[in-house]
Amino acid sequence: MKISHKRKVQLKLKKRILTTTSVTAAPKVKTVKAAPVAEKKAVSDTTVVKKVVADLALTPKQQQVLDIVRGSPEGINPKGIGLEAGQEDGKAASWATGALKKLAEGGMVERVQLAGNKVIYKAL
Repeated sequence: MKISHKRKVQLKLKKRILTTTSVTAAPKVKTVKAAPVAEKKAVSDTTVVKKVVADLALTPKQQQVLDIVRGSPEGINPKGIGLEAGQEDGKAASWATGALKKLAEGGMVERVQLAGNKVIYKAL
């Protein structure tokens, strides 16, 4: 089997998995929003977000990158993430980029484009 064909098949399978997890996550949010008390509703929404994040299977690298992004509320660039994770200066940005793309597709981090080619990531 050619590698390009294998990649296409794997991407199609991942898309199906991501859509099924988002569909199964939607009823959980709807049932929580039915709570009558406003204060409990706010607390319940944050727990639902954590449960949805926990439902998606993250690799250890993605989990480490997510923790680093959550630790910096003002946002952090890929090189800063890599350096904080203990990577070399030259490889830091490329090390974090793959995990950041997956987290951005999953809706766990937000990609913010700054002036020029500068990008920072913020946790949602």
